[in-house]
Amino acid sequence: MIELRTFDDPRAHSDALAKAVSDALKASLASRGAVSADAAGQTAHATLAVSGGTSPKPFLQTLSREPLDWAHIDVTLVDDRWVPESDSASNAQLVRDTLLQNAGASAYFLPLVDTGKPLETHIAELNADARRRLPDVAVLGMGEDGHTASIFADAPEWDFAISTPERFISVHPGAAPHARVSLSMSALKQIGQLYLFIAGQKKLDVLNAALAAPQKNAISTLAHAEGVKLDVYWCA
Repeated sequence: MIELRTFDDPRAHSDALAKAVSDALKASLASRGAVSADAAGQTAHATLAVSGGTSPKPFLQTLSREPLDWAHIDVTLVDDRWVPESDSASNAQLVRDTLLQNAGASAYFLPLVDTGKPLETHIAELNADARRRLPDVAVLGMGEDGHTASIFADAPEWDFAISTPERFISVHPGAAPHARVSLSMSALKQIGQLYLFIAGQKKLDVLNAALAAPQKNAISTLAHAEGVKLDVYWCA
């Protein structure tokens, strides 16, 4: 099910999504009893996964100021490029510079990339890591080719990415730079609260075409999956 919210003003667009994500995280924490200890004596946490790029910066900065119980929120990424965090292409660097500021500085960050080891070794370790819980809330972006996360239709891993039960995958896009670490389609389908943050008429056209009939791209595959609810925040 797709719910589309439209905005004419970029600031209102970012602010509305920040409020929605904040409310969703509060609900997740409340449902897990964040104020009480669990059976292992550890306080329950909620997990938020966000996307990189330039468009989310105002949203991430606004969200960083939301009055959340940030000490009980784990922040991670939907995907990232296989580059050191010092690289300007790193989504982890973006998150540290925007979301992990202000009140958000109290959150616990779980980056996706460690270039100190081989990519496939790292992917195996991510999938075996018990700390890597399925996100409660995720904010997706979308490319003009219909990719979301780093699930690219032109990558040799396409068939694996949309079918594997593993949560983390490596992707080598054909037309985009850098190898990627990404959540798989299976992982995206299981996330309880999914948001799609996009702007511009071209991306709305891509989304509408993907919704009209199944296509070989990630956003169409996700949108047509049974039981998936996607809240779309679009600005003209």
